[in-house]
Amino acid sequence: MNYSISRRAAALSPSLTLAIDAKAKQMKADGLDVVGFGAGEPDFDTPQHIKDAAAKALADGFTKYTPSSGIPELRQAIADKFKRENGLIYKPSQIIVSCGGKHSCYNIIIATCQEGDEVIIPSPYWLSYPEMVKLASATPVILPTTDKTEFKVTPDQLRKAITPRTRLFILNSPSNPTGSVYSPDEIKALGDLCVEKGVLIMSDEIYEHLLYDGTVHKSVASLSQAHFEHTIVVHGFAKAWSMTGWRLGFLAAPEPIAKAIDAIQSHSTSNPTSFAQKGAVAALTGSQDHLKSWLAEYDKRRTFAWKKLNSISGITCVNSKGAFYLFPNISKLGLNSTEFCAKLLEKEQVAAVPGVAFGADEYIRISYATGMANIEKGLDRLDRFCKSLAP
Repeated sequence: MNYSISRRAAALSPSLTLAIDAKAKQMKADGLDVVGFGAGEPDFDTPQHIKDAAAKALADGFTKYTPSSGIPELRQAIADKFKRENGLIYKPSQIIVSCGGKHSCYNIIIATCQEGDEVIIPSPYWLSYPEMVKLASATPVILPTTDKTEFKVTPDQLRKAITPRTRLFILNSPSNPTGSVYSPDEIKALGDLCVEKGVLIMSDEIYEHLLYDGTVHKSVASLSQAHFEHTIVVHGFAKAWSMTGWRLGFLAAPEPIAKAIDAIQSHSTSNPTSFAQKGAVAALTGSQDHLKSWLAEYDKRRTFAWKKLNSISGITCVNSKGAFYLFPNISKLGLNSTEFCAKLLEKEQVAAVPGVAFGADEYIRISYATGMANIEKGLDRLDRFCKSLAP
């Protein structure tokens, strides 16, 4: 049988982060002492009151179909969150609950982009953005940045990249994979330019609550009515509530876009999991006390890892301001990022993600969403590995 695969599917690159995480877990299952820096997943458990709400929903028989874009109670809770935390006024009809933040991003791109459109993506980027654009038959336009500018795109770069075919600009702050955060002034400069040029903004804000050193998050949608009308905000429950496996994300969009996404979702995944949505209501409306202790622990790990990385000969690393990643530069060590990570895993049983997956081959991504003992052991092994590369 000659199985024909569509061009759009054949053009995709598998997720390197998931592949490396799977390989590291298999090595652990085989009895090897592997330190995993790969997965973008909190190592903390989901807060108990959230699990209790989902368990109660199951016990109460809340196991049937829900509206495709989420239960009214959850959409209202999300609208309340945007008003309370971001000063954004959305109707529940403008909120779409999806099967994860990744699903929200995909729905937005599919709903707004088509063949002939261009989507501007600063690099380093979250590795799924360009692949989603390809699935929409649109063209990713990559704007490279480096550690010299803390991995931030400038308004001048963005202006030069915009063409009559530009449909969407993807803004991710705080950033995966770099942990960089655009200041309110930087957000305004980029947002003003998109408004001027009539370009939609997909603002991925899923790491909004994970900030350090007094850094402030500003949603581009909150700057003015014009910015609000040009922006689709992506968020989710995975990072700040450690609900990665629950597969629940959400977005807020202008009404026509929200309506289109609702239609797409109704024909693709139907609704998000019913009882998980009850847990999400508890996440938004219940205690947020866990965040303070989580952030204190992340900050301790971040500071230790950043100092240790910069002490390793051949590596330089700017500090992150948000999320739970560091993005060290390994270009002086004579290997590209894929070779570096493959040899590191083979020789020292340390799993990191090659920067090439994020459009930046001179770097690797280190997640500090793991215990301090793992971080210390893994970075000691990384130090030893780098010493072995010295001429």
